[in-house]
Amino acid sequence: MDLRRLVPLLMVLLVAQLGLASFSLGNMIFKVQNKFAGRLRNLTEFKAHDARRHSRLLSSVDLPLGGNGHPAETGLYFAKIGLGHPSKDYYVQVDTGSDILWVNCIGCDKCPTKSDLGIKLTLSTAGYFVRDTVQFERVTGNHQTALSNGTITFGCGAQQSGGLGTSGEALDGILGFGQANSSMISQLASAGKVKRAFAHCLDNVNGGGIFAIGELVSPKVNTTPMVPNQAHYNVYMKEIEVGGTVLELPTDVFDSGDRRGTIIDSGTTLAYLPEVVYDSMMNEIRSQQPGLSLHTVEEQFICFKYSGNVDDGFPVIKFHFQDSLTLTVYPHDYLFQISEDIWCFGWQNGGMQSKDGRDMTLLGDLVLSNKLVLYDIENQAIGWTEYNCSSSIKVKDDKSGSVYSVGAENLSSASHLLSGRIATLLSLLFAMLHRLT
Repeated sequence: MDLRRLVPLLMVLLVAQLGLASFSLGNMIFKVQNKFAGRLRNLTEFKAHDARRHSRLLSSVDLPLGGNGHPAETGLYFAKIGLGHPSKDYYVQVDTGSDILWVNCIGCDKCPTKSDLGIKLTLSTAGYFVRDTVQFERVTGNHQTALSNGTITFGCGAQQSGGLGTSGEALDGILGFGQANSSMISQLASAGKVKRAFAHCLDNVNGGGIFAIGELVSPKVNTTPMVPNQAHYNVYMKEIEVGGTVLELPTDVFDSGDRRGTIIDSGTTLAYLPEVVYDSMMNEIRSQQPGLSLHTVEEQFICFKYSGNVDDGFPVIKFHFQDSLTLTVYPHDYLFQISEDIWCFGWQNGGMQSKDGRDMTLLGDLVLSNKLVLYDIENQAIGWTEYNCSSSIKVKDDKSGSVYSVGAENLSSASHLLSGRIATLLSLLFAMLHRLT
């Protein structure tokens, strides 16, 4: 990466009316959008996205820049930002599994010019860091905001390939919310602008949701401690319960080697489990649906025909963590419907999907959606509660001590995303119908 070139950019975060509080230790919020809201899910693109993310997430360098050829490792939830003067809009993935805010901000003659969002793209053949102003909205009252700003270092896209031109998953960068000093939240906290705590509520029903930096006052959220000395947001999982049956698993299955704990990551789509856990869970689910005919599609997805209500026919799964915190996942969360009566499991074998072939435990949007998730970096704890992500939360202004409500909103760009993906979806459906008839 070429760090010698510095180009001054005025960065404006176009956050929605969710609000931020106070110039000193205030609260920031982001309007987020579910990229695939309102349409049937295409598991192939989900899996391809996760595979590319894991090559970055599990590497020794936690920096989404360089010659990896994937300039827009798109997740399901994104925010809109503006760069330059006059401002130009970019759509960036909101990602708790990486640390740097980066965008594609250098011109490129042979790079694609437009994403599925319908906005122009500029890609780079070189990369560098810039340091400039970030503008955001702070909460000044209930559902009221005002502009504030800070100075941060962020990245301009490096060594991008032109393959994005044929991808249906194009976004323009990543907004990393990891706990490293290089993340935007850590930089703003060091400058006294915000606390090192944030919460998100990802709405997979209506799209969008809430993403707020600052002290969460309401609702109250129980927490579990983070695993120390880990690059990502790792927590201690104790056991898994499937339909009331606790799985019999090796005692150290979640804490072996240097990959300790369970990674909580909003930038990954599916959920990845160690092979022994994956096999045990799938066997228990099948035991409660003995007549189910399962088929492997595209050598990676377990799918089946089912015309009933999946919440009535399949077991609820509960992940139990340290300090008695439980994450409940319902059948409509872990099963993806790709046609009227064809469903696929979102659980994946983590050992088969990781970059180095080692088992991993990673919970992505599959299990985090429709829950308010709190990341308390200052106190090294994570928590969650089931929540209506279309409602509002309360955050505290530490300067005045006042408590304000901020509400959910969502970007309106998801409707443009269906175009260009119909052929892929029909291909998957054809493969399914061929196997299930």
